[in-house]
Amino acid sequence: MTERFTHILAPTGRLRVGLYPGSPGSLIVGETPESNRGLGFELGRAFAQYLSVAFEPVIFATNGEILVQAKNEQLDFVFVNATPVRAEYLALAEPLLFTDQTYLVGPRCLVQKIEDIDAQGMRVGVSAGSTSEATLPKLLSQAKVISTNSLDDVIRMLSAGELDAFATNRAILCELADSIQGARILEGAWGRESIAIGIPKRRMQALPVVAEFCVFAKKSGLLAAAVRRAGMRGAQI
Repeated sequence: MTERFTHILAPTGRLRVGLYPGSPGSLIVGETPESNRGLGFELGRAFAQYLSVAFEPVIFATNGEILVQAKNEQLDFVFVNATPVRAEYLALAEPLLFTDQTYLVGPRCLVQKIEDIDAQGMRVGVSAGSTSEATLPKLLSQAKVISTNSLDDVIRMLSAGELDAFATNRAILCELADSIQGARILEGAWGRESIAIGIPKRRMQALPVVAEFCVFAKKSGLLAAAVRRAGMRGAQI
C-alpha cells in the first residue's frame, strides 16, 4: 500500500516537514545536524525513510507559520495539536502524545497559583497562530493576551519582565524554564493537547499509510526513543 500512495504523500519526491526550533515536540537544534532532535524532526525523518523518499526539514519561527504553509499544501507532514479547527484543513492521524497546557511565570512574577493568572495588569504570552492564542482570550477575562513571534522572544520577554507568564504545553514550558533563571511552571492545567501527525486534507486518501506508520513508530520503540531524546517532559504516549 505504501508505494501506491507515496506520490500523494510526497508529490515533489521529497517529504517536506514543517518544524520550528526550541520545541521538543518539533525541533531542538543540536551542535551538528546529526545531533538535531525533537518529535516532529525525528518522526518526519523516519516517515520519509518509511516512504523511501528524501527528508526535507523546512524551518519556521512559529508553529502558526507552519500551519499556514500546511494549509496551502506547501508542506507534506506536520506534528501538531489535533484541534477541530486544524482538522478543517489537515487530515489527522490518531494522536500519538498527550500533554497538559499550563503557564510558565517569569522570575519577576509573584503568582503562585494557576487561578491567579487572570487578573488586571497580567500579561500572558502566547505563540502566534497557536492553540493558546485561539483559546486563552475566551478563558481570561482580565489578563491581557500577547502574541509572540518566536520562543527566543518569549525567553527575552519573560526575563525582562515584558511578560508575566507564557502559556503553552508543559513539554515546551519545561524547555523554556531551563533557559530562564527563576522561572516557574504552575501546577494544574487550563487545557490538554492531543498531538498527532497531519497531512494536507486533500490527501486524505493516503491517511491509512500514516496510520500504519504510527503503529510502527509505537511498536518499534521509535516514538518512545524520540520522546526520550527530546526530553519531552510531561508528555504521555
